[in-house]
Amino acid sequence: MKRIAFYGGSFDPPHTGHLTIAQKLTRLFALDEFVFIPAFHAPHKKNKKPTSAFHRFAMLALATSDKPQMRVSKIELDAPEKPYTFETQTKLKRRFSGAEIFFVIGADSWAEIDTWREWERVLTLTNIIVVTRPGSEIGFSHITEKIRKRIVDLRNDSGQPSAVNGRKTANSEQKIYITDAVNLDVSSTEIRRKIRASENDWGKLVPRAVAKYIEKYEIYI
Repeated sequence: MKRIAFYGGSFDPPHTGHLTIAQKLTRLFALDEFVFIPAFHAPHKKNKKPTSAFHRFAMLALATSDKPQMRVSKIELDAPEKPYTFETQTKLKRRFSGAEIFFVIGADSWAEIDTWREWERVLTLTNIIVVTRPGSEIGFSHITEKIRKRIVDLRNDSGQPSAVNGRKTANSEQKIYITDAVNLDVSSTEIRRKIRASENDWGKLVPRAVAKYIEKYEIYI
């Protein structure tokens, strides 16, 4: 069965941390594909306006152009209305009915997951991979006991694909995997701040093609 991970977010801009997550999770979960899903505008972040979807899609396309297992989906950008995550998951399950689907979220999203529309459905429609951040704690008090029972904690594991495969359970219930496989703390917010402050070291935090695009079109200035 094909194994595909989908990683939604603003990617404003996409950076080396995003690519490292894709590379390490592809290895750890033996994925066939890793797909980035740029959000048109996260519905639960009404007060934060991202850079145009056109620019963010272009930067992601540049960042992944030489990586065969990675691609970028327009499933949310093409939606007539801004979709909620559970709506995107439902579309993906229908479109990739023969695949095992994983949905990737970061520690920040996990911490506020109970503010998302239909959040319990989000955590049950597909497998979930929660990627921790260095130095941050992952809490579980905000989720129900029923959901907590489906958590598979991969922190401090070997980082080998067998670490995941060996923890499969007998039933077919969707799992929530917690992993610290990516020990890298890079922030899009910090990159935007550095660009606006004319700090020259921001370029090493994004792929070179993305840095050139940002400079050429004067994004974040």
